[in-house]
Amino acid sequence: MFLQVLSHEAESAGRDLIAVNPAGTSHTCSRCGHVAKDNRVTQATFACVTCGHAANTDANAAVNILRAGLARRQAAPAA
Repeated sequence: MFLQVLSHEAESAGRDLIAVNPAGTSHTCSRCGHVAKDNRVTQATFACVTCGHAANTDANAAVNILRAGLARRQAAPAA
């Protein structure tokens, strides 16, 4: 229901809505792509065990979600 309302609002504003499954985005490094449960040091802290990238967990996941949405947008056939 939430996505339906959000989709309608986006359409009204002349925007596109691209749904992305957020599963695993908080364990994936937005810099090198390494996925590990150990990357999530605490609820709020992300630190990649491979490349050392450190960030707020939510900010790191947001970058991953944005990239996934942009990739889906480019993969979609032109309307």
